[in-house]
Amino acid sequence: MTGGAPDAFAAALFLLLAMSAAGCVHVAWLKSAVARGLTQPIDGGLSLRGRRLFGPNKMLRGLLAMPLAGGAFFALLGALRETLPRWLADGMWRMPPTQYALLGLACGLAFMLAELPNSFVKRQLGIAPGLPASSPFLRAVFFVVDRCDSVLGVLIAASLLVPLPAATWYWVLLLGPCVHAVFSVMLHRLGVKARAL
Repeated sequence: MTGGAPDAFAAALFLLLAMSAAGCVHVAWLKSAVARGLTQPIDGGLSLRGRRLFGPNKMLRGLLAMPLAGGAFFALLGALRETLPRWLADGMWRMPPTQYALLGLACGLAFMLAELPNSFVKRQLGIAPGLPASSPFLRAVFFVVDRCDSVLGVLIAASLLVPLPAATWYWVLLLGPCVHAVFSVMLHRLGVKARAL
């Protein structure tokens, strides 16, 4: 992909805004009648050491909306770049909307896939889906990992495709987990998740 490195803080705002918009679509999708019918588990019921790979809560429906919504919102913002406020436009790359769509698709997919290693480790430790670890230490560790895994996935995907300032990582890792926590609470209140945090 093309485009020089943008302003670090503005790039963080762009990523957080675009991914939050995609997250809103993701939440609406999970509450839809169509999504409720797509309950096929990602792991296909496969087990390792007698324990599910990811568990029943990681379903096909969860992978569908975020990448597509990410692609759509990134492309929209890319198309509007010249008309956006400076505080946002300075965080964007000089490239066509089609490349923004690919970037958003990759970031949305990375957001969802980055949660899977965490789920795998929890299942192998015997932590039931949707429940906290019994150990206070593990509860604290997974609280942090649950907030950061998807954020890291987005940063890695973006860094592989466009120039991303190192300081953008700092800002996204600082602000992203807070945004992620807000969506977790929202999903809990809508009955999609068993626990808020």
